[in-house]
Amino acid sequence: MRTALVLLLLVALAAIPGSVVPQQAVDAFEVSQWQDRHPKLTPVYEALGLFSVYDSPWFAAIYLLLMVSLVGCILPRIKVYAKAVRARPPRAPRNLTRLPDHAAYRDPGSAEEIGKRYAAALRKRRYRVVDTDVDPDGDVVVAAERGYLREAGNLVFHLSVLVVLAGFAMGSLLGFQGGVIVLKGGGFSNNLTQYDDLNPGSLWSADDLQPFAFTVDDFTIDWYRSGQAFGQARGFASEITYVEDATDPDAEQKSYELKVNHPLSIGGTDVFLIGHGYAPVITVRDPDGEVVYSGPTIFLPTDLTFASFGVVKVPDGLEQQVGLQGQFYPTYGFDMETGPYSVFGEAQNPFLSMVVFTGDLGMDDGTPQSVYALDMDGLTPVEGTGGAQFRMDLAPGESADLPDGLGTVSFDGIQQWNRVQISETPGKLVALGGVVAALLGLLGSLFIRPRRVWVRVKDDGDGALVTVGVLDRSTGAGGGEEALEGILEDVRAPDGAAGDERARPAQEEDRP
Repeated sequence: MRTALVLLLLVALAAIPGSVVPQQAVDAFEVSQWQDRHPKLTPVYEALGLFSVYDSPWFAAIYLLLMVSLVGCILPRIKVYAKAVRARPPRAPRNLTRLPDHAAYRDPGSAEEIGKRYAAALRKRRYRVVDTDVDPDGDVVVAAERGYLREAGNLVFHLSVLVVLAGFAMGSLLGFQGGVIVLKGGGFSNNLTQYDDLNPGSLWSADDLQPFAFTVDDFTIDWYRSGQAFGQARGFASEITYVEDATDPDAEQKSYELKVNHPLSIGGTDVFLIGHGYAPVITVRDPDGEVVYSGPTIFLPTDLTFASFGVVKVPDGLEQQVGLQGQFYPTYGFDMETGPYSVFGEAQNPFLSMVVFTGDLGMDDGTPQSVYALDMDGLTPVEGTGGAQFRMDLAPGESADLPDGLGTVSFDGIQQWNRVQISETPGKLVALGGVVAALLGLLGSLFIRPRRVWVRVKDDGDGALVTVGVLDRSTGAGGGEEALEGILEDVRAPDGAAGDERARPAQEEDRP
C-alpha cells in the first residue's frame, strides 16, 4: 500500500509538466512558439519528452508500476477478506464491562431464553449471529458482527482505480485525437488529409475513421460588454449541417448547434468546438496586378482580446520569395506606452500590421514546416525609410506597395474560423464505470461501520445477570452508544420481554 501511495504521488508530480509545458498533442503551434522563445532549453525538454509527457516512456513506466503495485496490493487483501467473510464472529470476552460501550442488568427470565431473544433481535438488525452457546463458566453467550461490506468497499475502490487506468489505456491505444480549423462557410470531411494535426493511438487504424462530413453554416459569439471581463467572449456556438455517411449520396443532412462542452457524437467519434478566431482576407499581386496569393489567412489569438498573430508565404509569382508576418487587431487601439493593442475581441475597428521578409522560405526542399510561422534561417527583413524595418498598416479595403517594386498587398476583409477537436476514446465508458464504482466503494468504506456485539447471561439462581458489550471497530473506542441503546430497546420491547421489572439495573455486587 505504501508503494502504491508513493506511485500515486509520482503520477501526480509527473503530470505537472504536462500542465505547465505546452503539449504537442494539444497545441503544436504553441509548442513551436515556446521553442522559438527558449532555444537553449528546447533540446533538453525534447530529450526528456516534456512536450509529450503522457506518451513518454518514463510516464508510462510510472503508470505501469502503479498498476502492478495496485494488483499486488489488492490480491492479498481479497484473500484475507474472503477468509474474514467466512469466519464466525469471535467469542465473547470474559469481562464485557471493559468495552467502551456496555450495559448490565438483572432479568428474572432464564439464561437460555434471554440468549435466544438477543440472537433474534441482532439478526433483525442484520448482524451475523453465532447461535447461543454455553462457555466453560456456564454462561450463555451470544456473539454477533456486522459491517463486513466495509472492507468490500475498500476493495471495490482499489479495483475501480485499476478499471479507470485500464479505460485510459484503452483510449490511448485504440483511440485518436485530431484538430482542424474550419472557416465559417467552410466544411470538413473526416479523412486524414483534412486534419491540421493528428495524435493517433498505437493500435489505432485510419480505417476506423467514421465517414462523416460537416459544414459550418453560421457562427455567433456573445461578448462581455461591461465589468472586469469586458471584451472577452462569454460564449460561442456554431450552426453546422452534417451527414453521418459522406460516402452515401442519399445520406440525410442533419443540423446541430455545436457549443463548448456540447459535442456532436457520431458513432464513437465526438466533435468538440474548442476555439475561434479571425482570418484576414489578404491578397498579394505582382507588379502587373496579377494575383499570386489570395484568401483568408488564419491568424491565431495571442490574448483574450483576440489580438492575433499570423504569416503569409508567397513562394511563387514574384521576383523573390516573400514572407509577411504581423498582428491583427479586431478593435484597434494605441497608446505611447504599450503601442498598438486590441481594445475589444469583436471586430469593430479591425486593423492589420505586417512586416516583410524576402529570401528563401524553406519550402522547396520538402521539409515540413508550420503554416503559422516563418522559417527565418533564409529570410532577410526588408528595410523601409530611415533604415527601419518596412511595415504595412492596413484597414479593410486598403492596400500598400511592397518595396523594390515587388508588388502590392491588400487587406480585403475578415472571415471567422472555428477550432474543432475530433476524438475517439473507446475506453471512456470503462473509465466512467470505474469512477462510479470507485465512488460507491468509497462511500461504503466511509459509511459502513463494522461493529461487534456480545451478550453474556449468567444464571446465578437469583435470576440472570445480563451483560451486553458493543465494540465499534471503525473508531476503536466509542461510537456504539446508539447501537447499544437500540439493541436493549428491541429486547425489552413488549413482544420480546416481560416489561421493566425484567430489566432492572444490576446492583454493584452483581456486576462482574
